[in-house]
Amino acid sequence: MALTLPELDRIANLARLELQPAERDRLLTQLNGFFGIVETMRAVDTTGIAPLAHPVAVMHDIVLRLRDDVVSEPNQREANQQTAPAVERGLFLVPKVIE
Repeated sequence: MALTLPELDRIANLARLELQPAERDRLLTQLNGFFGIVETMRAVDTTGIAPLAHPVAVMHDIVLRLRDDVVSEPNQREANQQTAPAVERGLFLVPKVIE
């Protein structure tokens, strides 16, 4: 997979980025290099290999320190939404930004 300049221009437009010609060329080269690395990684046969929860788990057994998933603050939705320009059914309404 490789990006073309028109595709990069479209992505930049959607992200509201203004790229100079030199930046466009450099970014296109970097992104296509990244996609090349991804394609190389996809070519590796990983059948039978379990995914790792942490990259260091290959070298050491790691016990993740996870905290209990409990509510630690009161629900202040109504107070937080009082200053919002538009709210509907408890949700913030925002302008559409994706084409």
